[in-house]
Amino acid sequence: MDNNQIVELFQSRGLIDRSLAQDILNEITHSGKEIAEILTDFQVIQSRDDIWPIVASELGTHVVDISNWEPPEALLNLVPAGTARLHGALPVQFDDTGLHVALVDPLNPQTAEDLRFALDREIHVVVAPDYLVEAKINDCYGGEGKAMDDILSQFEVGGPSENLEDLENEANSAPIIRYVDLVLYQAIKEKASDIHFEPFEKDFKIRYRVDGALYEMAPPPVHLALPILSRVKVMANMNIAERRVPQDGRIVKQVGEKQVDMRVSSLPTHHGESIVLRVLDRSSVNLTMENLGLPDHIFEYISETIEKPNGIFIVTGPTGAGKTTTLYAALRRINTIDAKLLTAEDPVEYDIDGIIQIPINEAIGLDFPRVLRAFLRQDPDRIMIGEMRDKDTATIGIQAALTGHLVLSTLHTNDAAGAVTRLIDMGCEPFLVAASLEGVLAQRLLRSICKDCKAEYEPTEAILAQLGVSPHELGDKQFYTGAGCDVCGQTGYRGRRGLYELLNVTDPIRELITARAPTVVLKQKAVELGMNSLREDGLRNIYLGETTIEEVLKYT
Repeated sequence: MDNNQIVELFQSRGLIDRSLAQDILNEITHSGKEIAEILTDFQVIQSRDDIWPIVASELGTHVVDISNWEPPEALLNLVPAGTARLHGALPVQFDDTGLHVALVDPLNPQTAEDLRFALDREIHVVVAPDYLVEAKINDCYGGEGKAMDDILSQFEVGGPSENLEDLENEANSAPIIRYVDLVLYQAIKEKASDIHFEPFEKDFKIRYRVDGALYEMAPPPVHLALPILSRVKVMANMNIAERRVPQDGRIVKQVGEKQVDMRVSSLPTHHGESIVLRVLDRSSVNLTMENLGLPDHIFEYISETIEKPNGIFIVTGPTGAGKTTTLYAALRRINTIDAKLLTAEDPVEYDIDGIIQIPINEAIGLDFPRVLRAFLRQDPDRIMIGEMRDKDTATIGIQAALTGHLVLSTLHTNDAAGAVTRLIDMGCEPFLVAASLEGVLAQRLLRSICKDCKAEYEPTEAILAQLGVSPHELGDKQFYTGAGCDVCGQTGYRGRRGLYELLNVTDPIRELITARAPTVVLKQKAVELGMNSLREDGLRNIYLGETTIEEVLKYT
């Protein structure tokens, strides 16, 4: 439902005043949260389902409980599947007065009119939670593939309009809204981490990333690219008229009982805008360090390090390696009543109770160095810096560590030893890095073999040579792969696990850092002192039957 409509409804009924209405609308734009959650935060309602009696009262109808209700086949047949999905309409009762339907958007009067016209019968709107109506329609009228075909058949063939008003109307038309909602629903159901909308000259691709690999959805006709992209931009509160510069936005979507945050980025390309949605799974922020699958010695080391009164602990790896999840798990462990925790993030991906989180906003000059300088006047015990991306940020982080604060941060480097060289390359003094750095954890995320179709196999000598292992060293070690089954979508993989490499900054390492030793020398020394490399941790996971040789070769 439209947020403005709901705010106006609450205002007209005297439940909120004009000032609070404006505050609520500002909060929706700023936070990207759902209207029901914000009304609950502002204590206008007790729980998100308290909206529905008010909506029903406004419409002069009543709320129906459909949570455990199974509609009879005869009732479902009164509304064709395509019509039900297109209008978000679920038939709940039929009597002498007409057909009673629950709508995904009950406040849109046009929907009831369209249904009267399409079904040629009297329509009475009743109210039920929109997420339940949506789920029931999906359950009763078949899967997403059929829904996509039904919705695509509703579109007229023709070129897209460039007129802004026509484009807005098209983006807000029922078929486009339902189509985009289905794409998002299907991707989220498949546990996608990213959803890509990509326009090309002759086709329009929609792909989503699951467990680090990209999969393509059945593509819609290319002439629907503009309305579909405009719909995503409308949902993310982005300017649909501006297609020449990159934009950022945020979508919060209710999928069943779960709320899903999506960070949206648009990029102008030769054939239109490419839009990528990063799905932020709130369940990953609830991960504890025990659930990360860390080897015992690394788990113990991190547990001790994050309890230290000062120093820097860095997690390093490429984008999407799970660095933020690891740091959040560490923060949750030290998030106690006797410690003040501050984080500077770009952007804040997940809210954690008890931690002060500051979003970086470079457009208004609120960059990492400025936030960190302000942090030190806020009496913190522990500080998390989203990323040490320049000399100023790194220098202030080091100063904070030397003045009695524990600093957690991330860096983009290939291995643990590379983080030290990177800090020095940025312009940090080697003796200050040596004095403040406590440890560096390098990590990667690899796909796990699907447990339902796991099977033994014999690798070739060529692939073992790539891994750096000779057949004579193997003894009776077994190798496994995923054969592919319905559970894992024939990929052979399901879920992901971490590979880890820990550089413990001991006195011999500190001496090498002060002497500006190159990365190779630092790594050799760390291995001498007992560090297991990412490749060695990969071999450990292969021998445990957790992942495949191909995955380890791909990421290490």
